[in-house]
Amino acid sequence: MLAAMSGMEREYIRDRTLEGHESARKRGKIIGGASVAGDAMLSMALHLCGQEMSLRDIAARLVITTGKKKGQHPSPSTVMRMLREHDVQTATDAVAEGV
Repeated sequence: MLAAMSGMEREYIRDRTLEGHESARKRGKIIGGASVAGDAMLSMALHLCGQEMSLRDIAARLVITTGKKKGQHPSPSTVMRMLREHDVQTATDAVAEGV
């Protein structure tokens, strides 16, 4: 009986949290941490990627210039996400120009 009530309470909290996130998105609020990747970091990452360096090597060469993590290196997953988002944006722009 107590386990069922606990499960229901957990489900209720989860639903309320998701509703809050959706409401915040509709108001234009950003959920998650601050972006550490700027245009300069992206251009450097693209340059290093063109030299066929690994994500770990690229991340080791990049330095975060703003925010709480200033002076640190981004993680390889951040570099991968940054490059992937750039590729998606480039493909979307190419499709939009072709229409």
